[in-house]
Amino acid sequence: MNHDAKLPQIKADDSSPLEDKQAMLAAIIASTDDTIVSKTLEGIITSWNPAAERMFGYTEAEAVGQHISLIIPHDRLDEETFIIRQVKKGEKVDHFKTIRRKKNGDLIPISLTVSPIRNNSGKIIGASKIARDISEQEEAYEKQAMLAAIVATSDDAIVSKTIKGIITSWNPAAERLFGYSEKEAIGKHISLIIPPDRLGEEDMIISNITKGKKIDHFETMRMTKDGRQIPISLTISPILSPTGEIIGASKVARDISDKKAASEKQAVLAAIVGTSDDTILSKTLDGIITSWNKAAERMFGYTEEEAIGQHISLIIPPDRLEEETYIISEVRKGNKIDHFQTLRLAKDGKLIPISLSVSPVLDNSGKIVGASKIARDISAEQATQHEITKLYEQLKELNAKKDEFIGLASHELKTPLTSINGYLQIVAQRMTDEKNKIFLQKAQQQVVKLSSLVNDLLDVSKIQAGKLRFAIHQFNIRDVVEDAIELISQSNNNYEIILKTSVSNLVIMGDAHRIEQVIINLLTNAIRYSPGKDRIEVYLIQETNEIKVGVKDFGIGISPEKLGDIFSRFYRVDDTNANVSGLGIGLYLCHEIITRHKGRVWAESEPKKGSTFWFVLPCLADL
Repeated sequence: MNHDAKLPQIKADDSSPLEDKQAMLAAIIASTDDTIVSKTLEGIITSWNPAAERMFGYTEAEAVGQHISLIIPHDRLDEETFIIRQVKKGEKVDHFKTIRRKKNGDLIPISLTVSPIRNNSGKIIGASKIARDISEQEEAYEKQAMLAAIVATSDDAIVSKTIKGIITSWNPAAERLFGYSEKEAIGKHISLIIPPDRLGEEDMIISNITKGKKIDHFETMRMTKDGRQIPISLTISPILSPTGEIIGASKVARDISDKKAASEKQAVLAAIVGTSDDTILSKTLDGIITSWNKAAERMFGYTEEEAIGQHISLIIPPDRLEEETYIISEVRKGNKIDHFQTLRLAKDGKLIPISLSVSPVLDNSGKIVGASKIARDISAEQATQHEITKLYEQLKELNAKKDEFIGLASHELKTPLTSINGYLQIVAQRMTDEKNKIFLQKAQQQVVKLSSLVNDLLDVSKIQAGKLRFAIHQFNIRDVVEDAIELISQSNNNYEIILKTSVSNLVIMGDAHRIEQVIINLLTNAIRYSPGKDRIEVYLIQETNEIKVGVKDFGIGISPEKLGDIFSRFYRVDDTNANVSGLGIGLYLCHEIITRHKGRVWAESEPKKGSTFWFVLPCLADL
């Protein structure tokens, strides 16, 4: 369209001032970049300038005479009602942002200003509309809003500053990272967060920015409000004015504390792997070797270059390849294999016994992508274990021979001891000298002690051979306790043995002779380990479904660390305060007898205050 043809022709010699003004307005309307349209109060278009043609695509001929709804989307027709209402009131509508429709159906955002049109008498007869395409403005606004949202929601600290270092923006992530609120930071110098020993970095950064250079991933330290220093990765870009002048810098700071920690951890792990005496290697799920440490080189003879990229079967003997299938199947399930003993093949063909531990290797998403293997050469351990096994068998054999000897010797000793005791009794009947009778009695007492020791040794031998027998029958436990006390009291009349009980008659199942043997043994020990004392207390207590017997002395006591061993075979408490004899088998026999009666035995003691030995038996033992 020829815009010049539409301009009114003004003749300098015959035009009036009104005509001149009219011509000037027409020229402005025709040449403006803003759409200018007029319409009646009924919405009929009465004028349509060239900018309207360019904006909406309709020519003047197509538009004039049409209703203004020609360019209004259906969902915005109510806006026209509002606009006409305002115009009829004589009011102007300024910068009304809305959407209008082009001839081709495209929608465009516009800013609309509407003013009433009056006739010579001042009556409102229509409206003029000035519409400006704000597509670029809207796009810029949306882009700005999007950028603002990104900055506000970013996990990275984003800060802007002037060339002189004054902070001009400070996002929420910067608040979280450095501890300063936006209000506290904006207007302050960037040195607010720079450690004193790193202020020189700011000069370097500004020097690069003023040259238009971007700084990428600069790792440094910055300081929080509470004085902590945190490692960050810094990216700095120049900020340009609309004319292209560098007016400041934007900084994106990322906390790399986790990365630093991971890197340090990785370095430590690498050092451990590199210096480990154990072979450490990794492989893919297809069996391809991906790492190979120095210990692997020493163990198998292959260098790192020779091993990496090869299949793990490089070091697996042909007859053990099925092990690899098993190992990979377990790794794929996420299972770890611990201390799997096998053989592997060195470069020189030597078979090496190893203990193998295999763990799955996971990627960042938790997917199993391979396996790590730790292999330890157990050649020396196997040799040691073989030697230990051999020594153990020899020890078992010697121990069996020892038990056999003890049993045989004890059995052989019983016959002469019985004879000696018989002869002593005959001599005692014929002895008339009272002084010699005293010596004879002492000899008989020693024979009794020796016979008791031999009997104990025979019992130990029977226990080891599994031949200790019990004569099970019903008996009154109180009778057995009293008989034992009477027997010991006769030969130890300088001790008062006191029975403390409320039980008068309690029948249990068991071997009365063996239970009496236990009580006599405990009473004998109580006297033996309480020299200089004159009292022993015996307790007989009935509890729910069991009876409890205790023997208490007031002697030297037993150290706490030795209480756990006193029921062991041949164990004797090494106490320099007790000059007592014995083989250390009495309490062992007590333990075995009570345990085989389905009971339990234990000791309570305090050094220099005495000991109490307890045992419990079921009231109705089912032996």
